[in-house]
Amino acid sequence: MSGALIGTAAALAPGTCGELVQGMSDGINFLITCPVNQFSRATATLYAGPDNPADTDADGADAAISVSGPPVFGIDHLPKTRQAVAIALSEIERRAGIAGLSAALSVSSPIPVGKGMGSSSADIAAAVSAVSAAAGIALPPEVIARIALAVEPTDGVMFPGIAMFDHRQGRIAESLGPPPPLEVIAVDRGGQVDTLAFNAVDRTAQWASVADQTAAALDLVREGIRRSDPELIGRGATISAQAGHPPDAGPWVERAIALAQEIGSAAVGVNVAHSGTIVGILLDARRRRSKPAFRQARQEFPDAASVQHFRVIGGGVRPV
Repeated sequence: MSGALIGTAAALAPGTCGELVQGMSDGINFLITCPVNQFSRATATLYAGPDNPADTDADGADAAISVSGPPVFGIDHLPKTRQAVAIALSEIERRAGIAGLSAALSVSSPIPVGKGMGSSSADIAAAVSAVSAAAGIALPPEVIARIALAVEPTDGVMFPGIAMFDHRQGRIAESLGPPPPLEVIAVDRGGQVDTLAFNAVDRTAQWASVADQTAAALDLVREGIRRSDPELIGRGATISAQAGHPPDAGPWVERAIALAQEIGSAAVGVNVAHSGTIVGILLDARRRRSKPAFRQARQEFPDAASVQHFRVIGGGVRPV
């Protein structure tokens, strides 16, 4: 008997340009998301039954992937995403009362790895959402986040709007509201950061040393989102960038601040990937200065690995 086709679905999840704020609050790690218009896309086909049509590849060779839990096919190059999908399939089996699920997936993404741009988080959120949609189930952001956290620390891109999220244990998960009109010029200083290795280090003392700055940054960003005020968000993000940037990013942060001052009122501040290689220059989109600002940034950062321009958007998984 062949495995029965349950359904096919696709989903998009956004990447990020670092974070607006990161630190600790009342002893809990948190970040404020900075989702941008760069997406991971996942397509999933879901089967049930003992013999899965996805068990062989186009040449008839064995294509099964060894994972714990239900079998997952097609994404052996993305082991963290594969692990998350296997967990999601078990969750779907429980919720839908279907036994013997398996899934074939494809995932494509322009989001670079190891930069602090949420590549793994976007892949996982898109893939888990696509698999659940193929089963006719909409998993809420809290469940997608729980699945992602079972694999590794994760950004909160699965939550709508701008979110405050405990990226290590999920004890904080709060959507703060939609972003005001904001754009960001993302300057990549080069190299890669191993997120798992970075988050394996206890940074409690580091965050405690900048607790006052982090609290001020959080208050400004919260108020900026509430008022839809890019300037307040930029001020808060700048405080967090200066206080909590990666150790070797200090000169890049100061250069970005200097460039923001040169750009003038259209530039409201800077932000960073606190565990990555990205420094962002935040722009008030209502000023319509993004193109000349982008050109200026490319001139001012000839030593950057890349300089890109994005729009800050609300988070959350999108069906395709």
